[in-house]
Amino acid sequence: MTEDKERCLNAPDTEREELPVDVALVGAGPASLACAIHLRRLLAERGLEDKTVLVIDKAEEIGHHTLSGAVMDPRGLAGLFPDWRERGCPIEAEVGEDWAEILRPGGGSRRIPAPLTPPQLRNHGNVIISLNRLVRWLGEQAEELGCEVYPGFPAAEVTYDGERVTGVVTRDSGLDKEGAKKPTFEPGMRVSAEVTVFAEGSRGHLTKGLIKRLGLDAGANPQTWATGVKEIWEVPEETGAAMFGKVMHTGGHPLGTDAYGGGFIYGLSENRLALGFAVGLDYHDARLDPHALFVRWKQHPRIAGLLQGGKILRYGAKTIPEGGIFALPRLSGDGFCLIGDAAGMVNASTLKGVHLAIESGRLAAEAIADALAGNDTGSGALGRYDELFADSWVKKELWGVRNYRQAFDGGLFAGMVDFAAQRVTGGRGFFKRRPGHTDHSTTRPLSESKLGAPTFDDGLFLDKLTDVYHSGAVHEEDQPNHLVINDPTICATRCPEEYGNPCQHFCPAAVYELPEGELQLNPSNCVHCKTCDIADPYENIEWVVPEGGGGPKYTDM
Repeated sequence: MTEDKERCLNAPDTEREELPVDVALVGAGPASLACAIHLRRLLAERGLEDKTVLVIDKAEEIGHHTLSGAVMDPRGLAGLFPDWRERGCPIEAEVGEDWAEILRPGGGSRRIPAPLTPPQLRNHGNVIISLNRLVRWLGEQAEELGCEVYPGFPAAEVTYDGERVTGVVTRDSGLDKEGAKKPTFEPGMRVSAEVTVFAEGSRGHLTKGLIKRLGLDAGANPQTWATGVKEIWEVPEETGAAMFGKVMHTGGHPLGTDAYGGGFIYGLSENRLALGFAVGLDYHDARLDPHALFVRWKQHPRIAGLLQGGKILRYGAKTIPEGGIFALPRLSGDGFCLIGDAAGMVNASTLKGVHLAIESGRLAAEAIADALAGNDTGSGALGRYDELFADSWVKKELWGVRNYRQAFDGGLFAGMVDFAAQRVTGGRGFFKRRPGHTDHSTTRPLSESKLGAPTFDDGLFLDKLTDVYHSGAVHEEDQPNHLVINDPTICATRCPEEYGNPCQHFCPAAVYELPEGELQLNPSNCVHCKTCDIADPYENIEWVVPEGGGGPKYTDM
């Protein structure tokens, strides 16, 4: 047996316990838990109740690392649980009204009349949710069906036999900063599985290595990403009542016409608002700072007025795969499947992926159950998942917006014209297939930068460190740095001159700082968004999974 050679912080030559299971699912988000739930039911139908289904997650509790907007199309959940409402699935509100506004740079805004609101931003029939609450509920449903769900078990390595995936190794705990074993050292487990399902979410560390090693992205576009920054606020009762169940999307300020992104506000229960801002990581400016743009967006009078008299409750950030169907890798192989955000299943035009994640998990479960029943978990048997996907409404939805995100490479106005053409040509637009690009390749030299830092206060407009405090992020300090700089000399020589060390800007958690001109890392601040792994122009930063329990605590996010 050979092991994956991707970067790993585990101690070498360490004796490990082996935990054999039939199916191991890495990550406990909506895709993974939907897969586990449906698989457990299918196995029972086939008389295979003795098969073991294990879900592991790096967070201390299920849902702690789960973040989204989120307005959910209930189609995916209804396919998993037709009676999801009767079962008590937690939702914040039914969408009662939705609209889009253009924020003017000087103040003022213009509301787009309902008939002219872009169809992809209409949310009739959708629900506002806390994804954290949803996955906690899904975790309970999975356990009731007999799935084993283990939080606090980060998967650090993939194990292989040739090109067959044979399982994962979980992260060691109790290593000091130099990698030496402390008295509290506990080796990670070797989890061996007939089928390993990768559901790590956006830019998963193991998924990234798997795709590269097996060439799963051959012929696909490079993935395109955005970073989204989100806060939850408690607001005065009058504002909360006025916004309850309402969905507002914004364009315009603070972005120019050559960048892709925008803001949102969702009215939650208990006089709370979910608000956030997302920006494409192919933004050209070397000083791109998603958090700074978020603050500038909040400083617009239209947004600030909704927050007056309120207080922040939570903060978080995550990356979003936006490349669409042409950026999807192959979804299965010898002993494995990829589902949800890990595979890139997000509809960038509607800003939604939860329903696609759930359905992708359900489709994978169908293929896995048949493979286990036939005692064949090779690439041929598991390839049925790719076939099911090709015939699914998930494929149909993504195909209908197949050139959406790439259309905006030429700027906002060109993208709007192109997408209008896509609407009348079934998703094709002016081009049969638009090519993609890696986000970091679009960064321009520092000399062309126009972005600067916003002003902060102690009330509405919070700096990064204050926001990170509200994320609940914490890591064991004395452990190997999970943010690996492959070549530190680049950070001290080429990068300052060419790009001004952009990591100090694009990280939404103040992990990378230059207090006296020398790069300093604060890994304890990390909220596991993976922006650094994507946006570094030299591909010099690698995010590696830290010890279990570390990271943010996205309660109610």
